Amino acid sequence: MTRLLVTLLLLLGLTSCGNVNVGRYADQQPQLDLVRFFSQPVKAWGIYQTRSGEVIKRFEVDISSRREGDRLILDERFLYSDGSRQRRVWTLTPTGPGLWSGRADDVIGEALGEVAGNALRWRYRLNLPVDDSTYEVTFDDWMYLMDEDTLINRSSMSKAGIELGQVTLFFRRQPVSTP
Repeated sequence: MTRLLVTLLLLLGLTSCGNVNVGRYADQQPQLDLVRFFSQPVKAWGIYQTRSGEVIKRFEVDISSRREGDRLILDERFLYSDGSRQRRVWTLTPTGPGLWSGRADDVIGEALGEVAGNALRWRYRLNLPVDDSTYEVTFDDWMYLMDEDTLINRSSMSKAGIELGQVTLFFRRQPVSTP
């Protein structure tokens, strides 16, 4: 009986870790305004780690943006440590106070985002190419605005509810050059 109780408590502890509501950060400063943050070029640096913590991929991202009506278009250009390149273009649309939806060619369906205080949580499914195969994975992204020019992103990537690894990114707004 004790063994069963310990197992149940452990499972409860593990499942409760992933249920943080973004509203918990509503009072945190500075307030994240996606349109403002991406109103100038952004450079990002990131790593992908397996569940064991091994870094198996490093990358840089150059992000440019533009507005189309109320939509925010983010053009991301990835350069990986192995020399490979990738491009993803996000179309983000506000759907209500603090709510966003997002689409990109490799995103399955629609990404759902919620902003509160300094935090943004994105949830979406992605077609992830690995070698000669493509896998459908789920991302749970958490982004935190540290100051007006710095955003930190920590993502959990899973398949069928099993965590495969984590992505950590640091975003930095770049100075706008004037002619």
